Amino acid sequence: MVSLDSVKLELARQVEGEVRFDAGTRAAYATDASNYRQVPVGVVIPRHEGDVIAALSIARENSMPILARGAATSLAGQACNAALVLDFSKYMNRVIAIEPGARVARVEPGVIQSHLNAALAPHGLFFAPDPSTKDRCTVGGMIGNNSCGAHSAAYGKTVDNVEALEVILYDGTQLSLTGSIADAEIGAAIARGGREGELYSRIRELRDQSADSVRAHFPRLPRRVSGYNLDELMPERGFNLARAIVGSEGTLAAVIRATIRAVPRPNELGLVVLGFDDVFIAADQTPWLLEHRPEALEGFDENLPEFARIKAMPGVRFLPAGRAFLLVELGGESQDEARERAERVIAQARGLRECTGATYLADAREQAAVWQIRESGLGSSAFIPGRPRSWPGAEDSAVPPAKLGAFLRGFDRILTSHGLRVATYYGHFGEGCVHARINFDLASAPGIATFRATMIGLGELVANLGGSLSGEHGDGLARSELLPTMFRPELIDAFRDFKRIFDPDSMMNPGVIVD
Repeated sequence: MVSLDSVKLELARQVEGEVRFDAGTRAAYATDASNYRQVPVGVVIPRHEGDVIAALSIARENSMPILARGAATSLAGQACNAALVLDFSKYMNRVIAIEPGARVARVEPGVIQSHLNAALAPHGLFFAPDPSTKDRCTVGGMIGNNSCGAHSAAYGKTVDNVEALEVILYDGTQLSLTGSIADAEIGAAIARGGREGELYSRIRELRDQSADSVRAHFPRLPRRVSGYNLDELMPERGFNLARAIVGSEGTLAAVIRATIRAVPRPNELGLVVLGFDDVFIAADQTPWLLEHRPEALEGFDENLPEFARIKAMPGVRFLPAGRAFLLVELGGESQDEARERAERVIAQARGLRECTGATYLADAREQAAVWQIRESGLGSSAFIPGRPRSWPGAEDSAVPPAKLGAFLRGFDRILTSHGLRVATYYGHFGEGCVHARINFDLASAPGIATFRATMIGLGELVANLGGSLSGEHGDGLARSELLPTMFRPELIDAFRDFKRIFDPDSMMNPGVIVD
């Protein structure tokens, strides 16, 4: 039997940062932004890499699971576990270096996304994945979740913007994963022997065994966030082990430093706001709008502006007529170029009988006011006085963008069949990923049975459309069990093997993605 008092004393002796085992801290860290609650063993807030090494060593000696955690903004439950929590957000949050010429930045995992972008801004660069929680989410958490945001439509998910990672495994092995490597380099790593050589050997073997199934059966869509990124191990992707770890939700290793790609900001941005009769018709417009290569293509239904009016948000006065809205952000070298691109979009929209209105916004403050409506979706819809409480979990799936209208109609039919409704639809229409908090009853056995039946039905809908159960917030506790609906058995086995190679005793955030 592990004595928590002795573990706490040993951590306090070896860790320079904070060690918290009190009831208040454990309660605060028992949940994330999801429906789930698991009380942790305790919390370590490391000041530096040495603290992480010490905490992992003591955890190993006491067979204690580890949960590396950022800001816990996830909606799927992967940031809570009955484990020793490592919170990187307080101290290990530096931007270590920026190389403007190479367009990269080296950071610690606890740096907040918007703080990183503030540091990149003087160089005309930004870290493109920008979730609506960007003023609090950490880059380490974004790497764990493979986060996206509005601008992944143009610049890709977090996985597409990670160049290298420095990680520590549960057994204490430290690895520097530097992106794509050739077969000769893999062979050299294997020849060096030790734990690193064994790891590279087994991963190469797993790649060769699973390659045909990965190529044939991984969903082809921009927002495939579910499962492990085995596709990044394929030779045509350069055996990129750093990117294969992105989206692993802390189940493989603890990230202690990351090198991320920064991209140039457009000189000018224009925003087209289009109105439609309903959210399903708005979703149908995605294919032709993507032909205009927008920086972002977001949408929401009429409920979000209603919530914005209650809160007296100024952006509602810039919306055109309609009961659902699309935001089409267009970049240009000059204001004239951005306006010309916008005029082409508006002209095409006005030729559609389904379009109820179109507005062009060139002023940055007006644009920000409208973006504020979209980014308020999570908070606005969580709790509305006089309405049933709404919950996450079933939202966040993604399908090929051309199938988004069909997906939302099917989604709505499934909810209606269970007597459920959404608070509001909003999200990343350009990538086939729409969020929707639902009025589940999670306080009774019948309500939870309905929740489960709904999740299973939605999982089957997503799989039938060639989609991903998670399009942004990860698998966590909400979706991991459903992964066999979208991945063939041999791929689930490959995921399990991938996890076992890094973490043979399943001590890193156990119970997530596999098993």
